[in-house]
Parts: sequence; structure tokens; C-alpha cells
Amino acid sequence: MPAITVDNLTKSFGQTLALDDLSFRVKEGEVFGFLGPNGAGKSTTINIVLDFARPTDGSVSVLGMDAQRNSRDIRQRTGVLPEGVKTYDRLTARQHLEFAINSKNANDEPEALLERVGLEDAIDRKAGGFSKGMSQRLMLAMALVGKPDLLILDEPSTGLDPNGAREMRDLVREENERGATVFFSSHIMEQVEEVCDRVGILRDGEMVAVDSVEGLRDSVSGGTSLRVTVDRIDDAALQAVRSLQDVTRATVKGEDPPTIVASVNGSKTAVLSTLEDHGIEIQDFQTTESSLEDVFRSYTTGTRPEVHAQ
Repeated sequence: MPAITVDNLTKSFGQTLALDDLSFRVKEGEVFGFLGPNGAGKSTTINIVLDFARPTDGSVSVLGMDAQRNSRDIRQRTGVLPEGVKTYDRLTARQHLEFAINSKNANDEPEALLERVGLEDAIDRKAGGFSKGMSQRLMLAMALVGKPDLLILDEPSTGLDPNGAREMRDLVREENERGATVFFSSHIMEQVEEVCDRVGILRDGEMVAVDSVEGLRDSVSGGTSLRVTVDRIDDAALQAVRSLQDVTRATVKGEDPPTIVASVNGSKTAVLSTLEDHGIEIQDFQTTESSLEDVFRSYTTGTRPEVHAQ
């Protein structure tokens, strides 16, 4: 059973269509990255999943339960780190955790939760004196209360320094290894790339791609990009490279010396051997993969309207 099932979800705000027949699945036990530019509908989707907003049409199931009819039961099994939620200035970190523990009828220890997020020394400090990063750590600790089956993290690295962001990623992995499903919404590509099993990309209220990071890379680049600097190039050698079965594209950049840039799905040595067979001297070569940022740009600028899903 999927942890989250979204079927034909539509949401309108007056004349504005925020979500347009949106459908996707989040598998139980996976870390699912949820990406999209500002205004794509990410926050609206999360709000409907959590029953903070009601859909115009369509349905959402969370942990096998209807998101609207069973929202209270769902929240008991879900940990949420929402974007932009503020802590209570007059309450200490301990009091924040005690409130979350009592609301879930859990038996967690505030000290242990704060130690996991690196705030154990601030347990009795009022949150009004916390930095943005400390507040984010506290909200993450509250999301972990009760060992939730589902974690929904919306921009979880906001306000965190690089060490804090790395610790957050470690926590995500630990929770996932424990068995939790993680729904991870972020605009920081490196975060998503490091922790997510699959990624969904939202554009204008529609899901335009769902796949593994590697699968999305291949859909954009056609494979690995191989750059070969040579002493010279001629049409016969270039056409021979283009005719190789594993090469989807090959172009020439620059003239002194020229560089052949080829998208390769399989063996890179075949490209090098083909050039050498045509008497071309190879001076240097390197391989690169499309980053998730390249993928995101490709799918959200309207250049790839088709859905690539697995």
C-alpha cells in the first residue's frame, strides 16, 4: 500500500487553478523528493495531504486512510516540519517538546529528541532567543515525536548552516532506515539528490516527471556527457562517433583545439577508439553527469512537457 496516494487532484482558488488533475504515489518506506518552482503548487499539495485545505476535486489517501475523513488519525502517525512555522517565544525547548509529546500520547523524552537535533544544551532556554537555525532544529525534533510512520518535511534545511544541513540529512536517513516514509520538499537540489530514492517535479499544478534521480538525469542528458579534446576533427570521424549505438548526440565545441561533446548511454571507450581509428589524436577527456539542477531546469522551463514516470 502506498504511503501517499494522490488521485486526479484539482484545487482552484477563485479563477486561479493551483492543481490540475494531479496524480502520484509515494511508496511505503521510500524518501520521496517533491520539487517545483515557486507557485507550482507544492504547498497547496502538502496542505491538502495534511487536511489544512480541501480539494476542489479528486482524492488523497495517506497511510491507507482518506486524508479528509481520517485527518486526526493520520496526524497521530505523521511528523510534520512545515515551512515558515514559528516557535513560541515564551516557551522553552523542553515545553515545546512536552506539548508535542502530550498531543500524540507519546512517551518520548525531550532530552533525547533535542540531543538528536543538537539542541540538548538549550533545553531550558526560551525559544524567543533562538536563531533561525535553532528554531528549525526544534521544529524538526517536534516532527520526530512518536516515531512517526510518515515524515513530511517542507524545506527542512531552512536556516541551517552546512553542518546542520548535513545532520538533517543524516536524520532523514536514520528515520528512513527505521522504517519511516519521508516526503521531502526542498528547493535545494543537493539535499534532494543526496537523500531521495525518487523525485517528483511539479510544474503549473501538474506532475511533469517522477523517477529516480539517475533516471531523471538520463531523460535529460541521454546519459553521461563525454568531452574529448582532440588535435583536430573531420566530418568522417564526427559522423562515425554519431553513428555509434550508445551515442545519442555529438557536437564540436571550439576550434583550437576542438572538443567533441557526446551524450553516451553506454561505453565511453567506444567513442575514444572510434576517434583513434580515424587518426584523431586524443589530448584529454572527461565525463560529467547532469545535476539534478539541470534536470529541474529542463522540466520546469517548458522544454520537456512529457511525463517520465516509473
